[in-house]
Amino acid sequence: MFNVWNNVLAEIEQSLSHEAFATWFSGVELLSINDGIVHIGTPNIFKVEQIKRRYDGAVRAALAHNGIVFNEVIYEAVNSASKVKKKAREVDSSSEDTPLKQSTAPRTGFRTTSNLLRNSSATTAITDFNNNGLNPEYSLDNFIIGTNNDLAVSVARSIIESPGGRFNPFFLYGGPGLGKTHLVQATGNALAKKDPSLKILYISTNDFYTEFINLIRKSRANSANNSPGSQIDDFSQKFRHLDVLIIDDFQMIVGKEASQNAFFNIFNDLHQHNKQIIITSDRLPDQLKTLDARLSSRLNWTGPIDLQMPNFEDKCAILKAKADYMGKEVDDVVIEYIAENIRTNIRDLEGELNRILLYSEVRNISPTDVIAGGLFQSHASSRRSLISPKKIIEKTAKEFEITPVELTSRSRVKTIKTARQVAMYLMSEELGLSTTNIAREVGVKDHTTAMHGIKKIKTDLKTDYSLREKVESSRTALYN
Repeated sequence: MFNVWNNVLAEIEQSLSHEAFATWFSGVELLSINDGIVHIGTPNIFKVEQIKRRYDGAVRAALAHNGIVFNEVIYEAVNSASKVKKKAREVDSSSEDTPLKQSTAPRTGFRTTSNLLRNSSATTAITDFNNNGLNPEYSLDNFIIGTNNDLAVSVARSIIESPGGRFNPFFLYGGPGLGKTHLVQATGNALAKKDPSLKILYISTNDFYTEFINLIRKSRANSANNSPGSQIDDFSQKFRHLDVLIIDDFQMIVGKEASQNAFFNIFNDLHQHNKQIIITSDRLPDQLKTLDARLSSRLNWTGPIDLQMPNFEDKCAILKAKADYMGKEVDDVVIEYIAENIRTNIRDLEGELNRILLYSEVRNISPTDVIAGGLFQSHASSRRSLISPKKIIEKTAKEFEITPVELTSRSRVKTIKTARQVAMYLMSEELGLSTTNIAREVGVKDHTTAMHGIKKIKTDLKTDYSLREKVESSRTALYN
């Protein structure tokens, strides 16, 4: 019967792209078929939710085509669940005196983005991470995949399969706390595991700049004995021998012309020799002011890929996976409360869950009672209560470099019109205002105009990277 499962997977693979299949069906297995019920195991709860939502029809069709008679298909997160329960037992039995520390910050195993980002130093920690700057705890197995990042994960898997190929350079951008560092380091670790002979280096832009400046100072101090040019050539050579260069927080290179020139030459040399280049930034290349036009053009060669804030359903699944790892039973009411109130990033999402769990342990009550009893005041919800239509108009206008008066005018200038539609979209998403009230706030003719503007932004966000960046920047400004 389990040989038939291989045929089922093969049929599903034919209907999907290679990247999509690798992303969603890696680690998925047939557990059992009993009394017409098919049990399918996935590595984590998030894959359960996503496969049910996206690919349940394809799974059922493939099962039927391969002669499997069934009445129901059940997806289970078996691997993570079994490990969680084992880990929870170990913690309870070995450290009864320190339950809070153990339950909120597990020492080993699954690490989520927010945990790992605190350990993402580059060259200053190279000796701790196998001399390549990579933290070995970052992996694709513990990177939670959702509709907000599945394209980026697909690109990462393609790079692991064929470094230096189609996606070179890989420019990954997105706001803080969405998992950029985790994903690119996981890619580096996967490449190192696949081919230990690869020369890989992860380095932050700040460390790249610091090392470069220190070298210039050293070369000037020793100019009597050494040519500054030869010192800089030695610096560049350190990178040119690499097979994979991962440089993080590239926005920090803005305004550093000498470092840009050095990186430009390194980039050209690596790319000409089909060496993989991976770059992260919180902004698009075109939005990095003072960035050399030649370098900006090269960074756009394969098209930037972004990480977005997950939607409500994805946030719920992320929180469920986090709670599952921690061995905590968390009711849906708590999950949905956090998902509804946190509108900033995944790091804050996980942080809010940790705070609620900690509060429940200190008070010795369930997380549900914490929320239901009104005992916990969410930082996010308190900030959210300060948001008003006026604030949305002000922050959006500032992002688009216009005035609030211009935004609420009847002007048909494209920039002003787009800003007005973004403000309407944010009023709908963040405040839940009716289209009638939204129309009144921004000064448009009637609610149908507001409906059209909101719908247009939702549609354009799927393909317009620049618009997506402005919307997220405006939204983030509301909570800061």
